[in-house]
Amino acid sequence: MMDLQTLLSDTLAGHRLTIDEAAFLLSTSGRDVYSLFAAADEMRDRKVGDTVTFVRNQNIHITNICKNLCGFCGFGRKSVAPDAYRFGKDEVQQQIRDAMNRGVSEICFLSGVHPAFHLRDYLLFMEWTHEIFPDVHIHAFSPDEVDHVARQDGMAIPDVITSLMEGGLGSMQGTAAEILVDEVRDVICPAKVRTGRWEEIIREAHRLGLRSSATIMYGSTESFHDRAVHLDRIRRIQDETNGFTEMVLLTFIHQKTPLHHQGLVSYGPTGRDDLVTTAVCRLFLDNFDHIQVSWPKIGVKMSQLGLLAGADDLSGTMFIDAVTGDAGADVGEVFLPEEMEHVCADIGRRLQERTTLYQPVV
Repeated sequence: MMDLQTLLSDTLAGHRLTIDEAAFLLSTSGRDVYSLFAAADEMRDRKVGDTVTFVRNQNIHITNICKNLCGFCGFGRKSVAPDAYRFGKDEVQQQIRDAMNRGVSEICFLSGVHPAFHLRDYLLFMEWTHEIFPDVHIHAFSPDEVDHVARQDGMAIPDVITSLMEGGLGSMQGTAAEILVDEVRDVICPAKVRTGRWEEIIREAHRLGLRSSATIMYGSTESFHDRAVHLDRIRRIQDETNGFTEMVLLTFIHQKTPLHHQGLVSYGPTGRDDLVTTAVCRLFLDNFDHIQVSWPKIGVKMSQLGLLAGADDLSGTMFIDAVTGDAGADVGEVFLPEEMEHVCADIGRRLQERTTLYQPVV
């Protein structure tokens, strides 16, 4: 039988958590959550001090047509759906102009994986972007998209990644990970890239010098043990590549998703679960400096509490996130730095703007 206080004390003293210990911590409830949060907050303080970071960014939507149509997603559409769209150059460049006028430093392509897209399409999107906004950092293209291009164009993974880098890609989105356990993926995203392939692509990106985020999409059908296995895989990759910039926590938004409509999931994660998972990420991922809360998914107030449970990054200004909205989240589309500063000052923390790769912006 594990003892929470002993485990937390040992972890702060240098013990590296195991999968079973992480699963145990994820089940923490009642007053014990305060001890867990305090330990995670202590670890955060040792890693990064009292600084809370954010990036000025904007999501750019290109299409909601997607080959995957995952059970946890309310955004993707078949090409014949009446509300399906695929924007052309004029529409995409108008979004880019809006982003430039807002003074962002990072652009994220947030779109479906269109079954007809080839490498030339992804290169064209970056060309359209840099034509309008030459200096902006492009953070895009998940391992699932890289896998799609490799299959579409009969290319090797290193050649796809190298072509994207040469075309202007600044860093890779560590999305399409969800939970890196194939038995879970069989239920929530059966058409998406498999666990081993996701890891192969991320490792290759890191080997080629392309850094990426890491993500966990939690609270759908997985167990606490599955989450711990996912974190262990991420930690092992980081041990060997040091290519992840941060861990991004993505709570499952259930209201308008197929998993919910089919009766496979009745509810998404609770607030306890959001904060406990944040704390466990901080304590388990001892080779990460940065743990990011996703304010579009859990809201600004819960994000502030996440900063007291091990997180140190507030993601970005965002401006638009149709993926989260279409899944049923009821949050705003922008988080201005002035409000971020207010939220941080309220808990005695200091806000710092950063680049995508976590360099301070002065």
